[in-house]
Amino acid sequence: MKNKIRNLSFASVALLLSSQVLADNSLTVVSWGGAFTKSQVEAYHKPFTAKTGTEIVSEDFSGGLAEIKAQVESGNVTWDLVSLDKPDIVRGCAEGLLEPLDPKLLQPGNDGTPANQDFVDGAIHECAVASIVVSNILAYDKSRYSGESTPSKLKDLFDLKKFPGRRALQKQPQGNLEWALLADGVAPDRIYPMLETREGRDRAFRKLDTIKSNVVWWTTGAQPAQLLADGEVVMTSAFNGRIDSAQYVEGKPFEIIWDHQIGYMNGWAIPKGTKNLKKALEFAVFSSSTQALADQARWIAYGPTRKSSAAMLDQELLARLPTAPENYQTVFLFDDEWWIDYADELNEEFNTWLAR
Repeated sequence: MKNKIRNLSFASVALLLSSQVLADNSLTVVSWGGAFTKSQVEAYHKPFTAKTGTEIVSEDFSGGLAEIKAQVESGNVTWDLVSLDKPDIVRGCAEGLLEPLDPKLLQPGNDGTPANQDFVDGAIHECAVASIVVSNILAYDKSRYSGESTPSKLKDLFDLKKFPGRRALQKQPQGNLEWALLADGVAPDRIYPMLETREGRDRAFRKLDTIKSNVVWWTTGAQPAQLLADGEVVMTSAFNGRIDSAQYVEGKPFEIIWDHQIGYMNGWAIPKGTKNLKKALEFAVFSSSTQALADQARWIAYGPTRKSSAAMLDQELLARLPTAPENYQTVFLFDDEWWIDYADELNEEFNTWLAR
């Protein structure tokens, strides 16, 4: 009987030790789900695990800082890395929610170019490294416009007479307010100064009023392509990579309107207080290498933030990226610092407008 108890005890200890080793050799990496997370799994997670033996536990979220803030303030940080948009990176860093990331840790490009010269401007931040340039674009289903003129400009989003039907837009002020003013004829360099004024905000909301009754509001990145595919809308805003995947992976007859695409960056940030800081930094460095960024672009059509990564891609793929010269002609770039200052009040105004 004593031997059985001793054997059971040894087995229990072995199981506990095994579980502890697994816990100590894993990272919880949080992202947006769907085709985007799949691109990260293939380009980053699997190669990192193969190289280091570290297990990657993948979780999805809907963006923003709320969950990170709750974890940091409670002292119970369970996320090790989070895929954040640049405005949230800047804001999260300023609020002390993110760990610093020393740019000296970043690898040079595979051609030997130092990291600070290889990354595009704005990609390296004191609390993160951006891996991709994402764009909010408009998209439509070509099969719905057989024999007719097709949408081609931002202003067509607001033209219900020429292009009747429901539209889908992301349920947030960011992007929609800028597009409203751009479509109303405001010069790009006047957008943010105007949105600081009552007159400018009213003008943006009046423009959105012209299509409000025809808008379906989406909240997750997978919804726009599904709404188009189901015929619920004729036109939608979307992340360009989601539409590209629908086109080239699923064979959907979708078309992207690049006119006044709104570009921004997304990258890896580490919540303050993670118990796996060393491994998290190792993952951030690995997943921002030349090879890793080029590999992700092959899975989803977002522009890599390294110039050396873009040089590894074929011309057909490069032409599908938001950073391709032809697509980039009328790009409008988010002002991350501006949104830090005005996000709270404009979110409140936007929600009030939605409820009217």
